[in-house]
Amino acid sequence: MKILLAIDSSPASQLVVNMAATRPWPSGTAFCVMSVVDLSYFQKVPILVEDAKHGAQSLVERAADKLTLCGREAFSEVHVGFPRKAIPEYAKQWGADLVMVGSHGHNPVRRFLLGSVAQAVLRLSPCSVEIVRPGSVHPRPSPAMKILVATDGSECSAKAVYSVANRPWPANSEVRIISVVQLLTLENQQTAAPLCSEYPSSLLEQVWKEARTRSEEAVVDALKALTAKGLNVAGGKTTPVGEPRLFILDEASNWGADLIVLGSHGRHGWDRLLMGSVAESVALHAHCSVEVIRGQ
Repeated sequence: MKILLAIDSSPASQLVVNMAATRPWPSGTAFCVMSVVDLSYFQKVPILVEDAKHGAQSLVERAADKLTLCGREAFSEVHVGFPRKAIPEYAKQWGADLVMVGSHGHNPVRRFLLGSVAQAVLRLSPCSVEIVRPGSVHPRPSPAMKILVATDGSECSAKAVYSVANRPWPANSEVRIISVVQLLTLENQQTAAPLCSEYPSSLLEQVWKEARTRSEEAVVDALKALTAKGLNVAGGKTTPVGEPRLFILDEASNWGADLIVLGSHGRHGWDRLLMGSVAESVALHAHCSVEVIRGQ
């Protein structure tokens, strides 16, 4: 497994390094610690770029040394450019399986005005992305984790389940499965509203039953895959009815999850802008870390 840690000098980035150093990973995992000297800060004073590069080099070398001391294989990279573009590009060039990036916690207004490196990395990276946050709001004395796996039975959800099932986790970690029954798959209420008057209630009832069946089957499939690998799957309401992103966020908060894992349906460009993305919404608004799975 090849993991790219995208860091800067912020506390959020230090959390990324600590998480990578302490969490168990598959045998042979290699880490690249990367920092990008952001040219947007130095356009008026380019003479400071070299100083910034030296500072970034020191930062990534210290992080790589920390990982090496913990028995990890690690090296460092410093690039000059724009982080939102440079991080996904290097992830593709290196062939990363996972990018880990910290969240600076911008509120929605600042995120809209200034953009978010984490959001851009999530949208543009060709591989899985984890946005790292401090974790559970319910501190525990052991390193055991609570991992919430969200699935809808799709191929991308199957990849998310597979990823969790086939990776090591701290001893005594728990996994909980959730598959939200979404009654209407249409993307906006203006389109969905006429259904109530144009279609008979029997048809809507059939749609509801099929949606519930899909969710129940998704939970069964995930349960089989996770328990087959010896993971401890916690109980709970696994097939609530409603808006997926809201139920996933609520369940993670109420349960005290440390990590949410879900697949990406791979929407791009205008599709994502107009219709939104459950994975992106959960990743940007969760209280804990979120890993969005792409690829194999």
